[in-house]
Amino acid sequence: MSINATLFFQAIVFLILVWFTMKFVWPPIAKALDERAQKIADGLAAADRAKSELTAANQRVEKELAQARNESATRLADAERLAQSIIEQAKARASEEGNKIVAAAQAEAEQQAIRAREALRDQVAALAVKGAEQILRKEVDATVHADLLNRLKTEL
Repeated sequence: MSINATLFFQAIVFLILVWFTMKFVWPPIAKALDERAQKIADGLAAADRAKSELTAANQRVEKELAQARNESATRLADAERLAQSIIEQAKARASEEGNKIVAAAQAEAEQQAIRAREALRDQVAALAVKGAEQILRKEVDATVHADLLNRLKTEL
C-alpha cells in the first residue's frame, strides 16, 4: 500500500474516533464538568449568602447588645435615683425623729427643772418657816399661815 492510502485511512479512522469521542465520550465529560462548575458556583453563592447572613446577624446582635446596654444603664440610673430617694427619705425621717427626741428631751428637762424649782421652793419655804419659828420662838402653824407660805413660794 502506498503512503497516501495509509494517510487517507488514518485520517478516516481519526475522523471516526473524533466523531465517536464527540458523540459518546465528550457529552458525559462536559456534563460532569458543567455539574462540577454548577456545584462550585452554588457553593460560592451559598458562602456569599452565609457571609451576608452572618454580617446581618452580627449587626442584629450588635443592635441588641447596644439596646441591652442602654436598658441596663437606664435601670442602673433608675436604681441609683431610687436609692438616693430612699436615702433622702431616711435622712428626713431620722432628722424628724431626732428633732422629736430633742424636743421631748427639752420638754423633760424643763419639767424636771420645774419640779426641782418646786421642790426647792418647798424646801426654802420649810426652812423659812423653821427660821421664823426659831426667831419668834414659838410654833408657826403651816395650815393657818398657808396663804402666807403660798405668797412666799411664788416670790421665790
